Amino acid sequence: MYNDRSISDVHGNSVLKQHVKVPIPEPKQDELLVRVEAVSLNPFDWKIQKGMLRPIMPSKFPHIPCTDVAGEVVKVGSATKGFKPGDKVVAMLSPLNGGGLAEYAAVKANTTVHRPDEVPAAEASVLATTGMTAYQALRRVGGLTSRPIRNILITAASGGVGIMAVQLAKLLAPNSHLTVTCGARNFEFMRSLGADELLDYRTPEGASLKSPSGKKYDLIIDAASGIPWSTFAPNMSEDSKVVYLTPNLNSLLSVIIRKLTFSKKKAALLFTSQNKEDLDFLVHLVKEGKLKVKIDSKYPLTKADDAWAKCIDGHATGKIIVEPWN
Repeated sequence: MYNDRSISDVHGNSVLKQHVKVPIPEPKQDELLVRVEAVSLNPFDWKIQKGMLRPIMPSKFPHIPCTDVAGEVVKVGSATKGFKPGDKVVAMLSPLNGGGLAEYAAVKANTTVHRPDEVPAAEASVLATTGMTAYQALRRVGGLTSRPIRNILITAASGGVGIMAVQLAKLLAPNSHLTVTCGARNFEFMRSLGADELLDYRTPEGASLKSPSGKKYDLIIDAASGIPWSTFAPNMSEDSKVVYLTPNLNSLLSVIIRKLTFSKKKAALLFTSQNKEDLDFLVHLVKEGKLKVKIDSKYPLTKADDAWAKCIDGHATGKIIVEPWN
């Protein structure tokens, strides 16, 4: 049997290189073979494909991109317990190796959780990188449940991670005051998710990040990229923290400088970890109707190149999904 996949065999291009058939992978003893029903695309995926993370990632070309999948177990590795053929699951593959943009994928059992019937595959696939990034930024790095936080700012809130972060902020800290940045066309949507104040990032007022009510932020989740520390600092409370979701040279320097100067206003980088408990928690929030997943668009595997181009464009509201069997 063969496995339909989209691959990239050279880096530096803005499109997927080939659409090919390769043998279906054989799961190792600690893996599951999953018939992929939905793949969620992330900016991290196309950055690998364009060679922006070389020489670290990918480990080799040709490279089958994407890490976040949902589907049905068809085969179980010899040492794997807790799963059986027919189980509906959601999994996060290793960013180093990818492999998700395919009809079948071999996934590690320790990064896979069961998916209830109430949670569709497309929605579940979003929860791996996107959902866990938002959750870990707020709770594990931002300290939302461990320190007094009244006012929160989330930048680029209408993107995939931002949409998750807005809802999770209100779930984890229901009495907090939440300010978000996004385009004006998404204001009503952001209000429906729980945002209290809205800033249009295209305007001078929005670019300054100043709260319309004059509040100082106790926690900033920076889902955008390229906002300088000099813009954040005047809007921060005395013991505030910025959590950068897109590590780069500027954000790294901000973190280092804050540490060296013992600044009360802190900065931190988030590196999303593959955490099975976090993923299971998010899946059950969706099952209970407490967390909503916003899908921007869906594509079949034969149109993966179109999905890829839209992801690179960066203006989707919510997540872009590829459904290999549609």
